[in-house]
Amino acid sequence: MDETTLQFYRGNAEAYAGRTFTSRQARVTAFLAQLPPGASILELGCGAGGDTAEMLARGFDVRPTDGSPEMADIASKHLGRTVETLLFHDLCEVEAYDGVWANACLLHVPRPELSDVLARIWRALKPVGYFFASYKEGDGDGRDTLDRYYNYPSQDWLRATYAEAGKWSSFSMERGEVRGFDNKMASMLFVVAQKGC
Repeated sequence: MDETTLQFYRGNAEAYAGRTFTSRQARVTAFLAQLPPGASILELGCGAGGDTAEMLARGFDVRPTDGSPEMADIASKHLGRTVETLLFHDLCEVEAYDGVWANACLLHVPRPELSDVLARIWRALKPVGYFFASYKEGDGDGRDTLDRYYNYPSQDWLRATYAEAGKWSSFSMERGEVRGFDNKMASMLFVVAQKGC
């Protein structure tokens, strides 16, 4: 992950954790509906742990992680359980999870590295496991007004990068808008993919 971006989250963990998110609850619910009861879920970039709390409340076995130790500490206190610090390129499990939830975090992976990160997620999924991720839509990488790096993929580029990373039995992409930490509206791509056999 881009070091400047990681330092932003490390330095702004408390402020970022204080934000409330209600718009993605429908996406969490739809994702969980595709998984068997009690399924094992890896959450990447869990932030303050809000999505993890929702998944735990619904009876799922969740492993929450974040790339920022400060954010992981805040989430640990919020959830009352240990949240690990995990960088995407350190993910090495094989067929360990029924689902991987990566909301608004893989959008910071440098474009040349995204295929490798997606391949690691593909390997970590059990056969026919589900994977959710969201990205800020664009046509090339860059930085926002807070100096955070974004890969800003187009729909075509993102489809090709997923195809390069592994075989998916299904792949869906939706567009939407969200208000970011910089208080600006951003066009988003929401991807749900199912691992192929």
